[in-house]
Amino acid sequence: MAKTTELRQVALERPFDDQKPGTSGLRKSTRQFQTPHYLESFIEASLRVVPGVAGGTLVVGGDGRFGNIPAISVIARMAAAHGVSRLITTTGGILSTPAASHLIRSRGAVAGIILSASHNPGGLDGDFGVKINGANGGPAPESVTDAIHGATLSLEGYRILDAEPLNLDAPGTTSLGAMAVEVIDGVDDYVALMQKLFDFDRIAALLRGDFRVAFDAMHAVTGPYASRLFEGLLGAPAGTVRNGVPLADFGGGHPDPNLTYAHELADLLLVGGAYDFGAACDGDGDRNMILGRNCFVNPSDSLAVLTANATQAPGYADGLAGVARSMPTSAAADVVATELGIPCFETPTGWKFFGNLLDAGRITLCGEESFGTGSNHIREKDGLWAVLFWLQILAVRGCSVAEVMAGHWSRFGRHYYSRHDYEAVASEAAHGLYDRVSGMLTALPGQAFAGRTIHAADDFGYTDPVDGSISKGQGLRVLLDDGSRVVLRLSGTGTKGATLRVYLESYVPPSGDLDQNPQRALEDLIVAIDALAEIRLRTGMERPTVIT
Repeated sequence: MAKTTELRQVALERPFDDQKPGTSGLRKSTRQFQTPHYLESFIEASLRVVPGVAGGTLVVGGDGRFGNIPAISVIARMAAAHGVSRLITTTGGILSTPAASHLIRSRGAVAGIILSASHNPGGLDGDFGVKINGANGGPAPESVTDAIHGATLSLEGYRILDAEPLNLDAPGTTSLGAMAVEVIDGVDDYVALMQKLFDFDRIAALLRGDFRVAFDAMHAVTGPYASRLFEGLLGAPAGTVRNGVPLADFGGGHPDPNLTYAHELADLLLVGGAYDFGAACDGDGDRNMILGRNCFVNPSDSLAVLTANATQAPGYADGLAGVARSMPTSAAADVVATELGIPCFETPTGWKFFGNLLDAGRITLCGEESFGTGSNHIREKDGLWAVLFWLQILAVRGCSVAEVMAGHWSRFGRHYYSRHDYEAVASEAAHGLYDRVSGMLTALPGQAFAGRTIHAADDFGYTDPVDGSISKGQGLRVLLDDGSRVVLRLSGTGTKGATLRVYLESYVPPSGDLDQNPQRALEDLIVAIDALAEIRLRTGMERPTVIT
């Protein structure tokens, strides 16, 4: 039965001037999004810009953080006011980013609106975010996000239906004005997709044996998905999924699956000996961390291992068209791709750059060093997919994570790799440091650096092989004569200050020392880049906030 509604035009005193989306949408503090008309302004601009809205289908959901459900109701009322034909959302408003990408694609939606600030903290004192995904299920391209930003700068008001908040307690269909509202179980479709890609019987046999698994959902969106998959369909013991109930503030934690913020899980695997496999996913479910007993899998290595073992999963049994990695990610996947005889693409950071390659059929797998891996099954990175892929490999090969890694390095060599994050650096100091190094680039080739010689130094640029678009200013690279390198980038996904990211990489062939501690193996590069960039001096920080 249609709800009684009335269309209302709301005037703005002035447009907001701070709604330029970053690489992963618009992220601000929760309190900023609570500012009257702030959310509505960005949604109005988005609904005006995204093609096909009138008469189209829209997918909306989020990671469960503070403000998620009220925001879904606001978006639904505005979507109805803009002539959307059908809005698909989920019980409790819970929808992971990978599941949203799949729904957009499978239901023929014109777009998706994903409410998440990814791995940033939640709660009233945390962060909130809105990301627009296109009809291919991937992040909207820059042409769209730039147009949205432009629209916000001249916005005079917005359209919205006056109506009661949506009831998201149970699946069902209702209407809001002329728009159908379909509330579904957000887990079902995603689980069905995973069952097409992986051999659940084989993985279940592994998990029902004496192979002990710990999965940390970090009180974020993947809890219901992981519980259904691991403890339900795959028969893992109750308690396998930890922190599995999504909470508005993520239980006071930081839903970022790395050794710093998922330290309890890391301690279980790296210090204790009771578990064989551990994994965690972030706030919106698109990132993953993989651990074995006394073994941390670097995300760059994870992509390389999945590439090397792809045909062991039914969904990839016919082989790979190619693989892609972001520029800061180590070249471990490149070495595998060369042996497999498939292309490997190096792109800027941002999943949208993989989208063109995926849509064109140029690649099958892709990944970033920031704990993101994915494939052509959707157009986003996918945390639980990566976890299932690792379990598939372990089930087929019948060995431990550490044995998989040792075998991989003995075949392809090892890329010692680490990322040092300096978080919440004063913006002026961070940009001053970055600009200074940028100005030094042309004079660096030929200089000594960490006992080596600088072969080249540049600010990475990329020409998209599919559409010819050019992206510049993607990161400062110091490339050494032995293949080692250091990369500097400023992150655009935080809301407080700036984050300086320092990437360090050194390759050792199969005949070299493959058992070093990465921080020790990279120590000369760490010292050299600190001296060159004056990191400690200019940030005022003696050590990184996070070491990966």
